[in-house]
Amino acid sequence: MRKTLKVIAFDADDTLWDCQGHFEVVMQRLYDELVPWVDRETAALELFATERKNMALLGYGVKAFTLSMIETALQVSRGEMSGATLESILQQCYTLLEFPCTPLPEVESTLAWLRSNRPDLRLVVFTKGELLDQEHKLERSGLAPYFQHVEITSDKGEREFLGLCGRLGVTPQELLMVGNSLKSDIAPALAIGCQAVYIPFHVTWQLEHTDHFEHPRMAQIDHFGQLIDSCPLT
Repeated sequence: MRKTLKVIAFDADDTLWDCQGHFEVVMQRLYDELVPWVDRETAALELFATERKNMALLGYGVKAFTLSMIETALQVSRGEMSGATLESILQQCYTLLEFPCTPLPEVESTLAWLRSNRPDLRLVVFTKGELLDQEHKLERSGLAPYFQHVEITSDKGEREFLGLCGRLGVTPQELLMVGNSLKSDIAPALAIGCQAVYIPFHVTWQLEHTDHFEHPRMAQIDHFGQLIDSCPLT
């Protein structure tokens, strides 16, 4: 594996910086406002159901999330929620377009090490979401100079991974995927023959939940700095 590796692809949200934690704060605000109609657990289930229903049409990102938040508020409150409260929820959603994308611990130092010590490896970002939102987050993070290629896609399955390999001119065996989601970062990469490193994050979006599994081409690490020692890089 050490001889064949040519590309390391990194997921962005909750791998390079915290994203879901900011969404969780806004979701809790919605649950607070829905207390007159349902309990918080029911509100969470209703939001999840709305997001899942809207996924095929709206995809991922802040815009899709905002529409699902407003739709859930209207449905659960049976249209009784005040305009002022809806506007407040909308403004909370807008904050998700500009939160600080501070790199998670050890991310920048590890990327710097890779650029300095393994110039033969191409570092790329491969993430799903809304184009402008993801571009702006990468810019705010200050990490863009470390990457030689950035690809933002509406979904991340086997077809998208094969497309990435094709555009980079490598075989799946020559690509290592690093991410926090077993469902969208790890499983499809392994399915086409890539290597993978799984870095769990402390909170996971419900639509990314899947059963844990092990695989001979997957390593699991606890923090980003272990990437250098726990995968075929040295």
